Amino acid sequence: MVRDGQLLAVFNSAHRVMKAESILKSRSLPVLLIPAPRALSADCGLAIRYNEDVGDDVMKALSEEKLLPAFICRRITGNKYETIWNEDGGTPSN
Repeated sequence: MVRDGQLLAVFNSAHRVMKAESILKSRSLPVLLIPAPRALSADCGLAIRYNEDVGDDVMKALSEEKLLPAFICRRITGNKYETIWNEDGGTPSN
């Protein structure tokens, strides 16, 4: 379950998401690998959940490893999510 104040990093392959989880945990960042919510189009079916307050640290670690996610989103209500960052250009325009 994704709660208020949490973000999801969604990757385009299971290999990438598991490698990202390993990198983030090796840096003692509080992340959790979860099944991606059905409302998201996640090719690999997995996502990394973390609190917004460590978002900058997560992105810094992934950027340093050249392992950025396909997109990052947050739950806005029920099973609806908004993308707040994507690999094609950072913050998406709505």
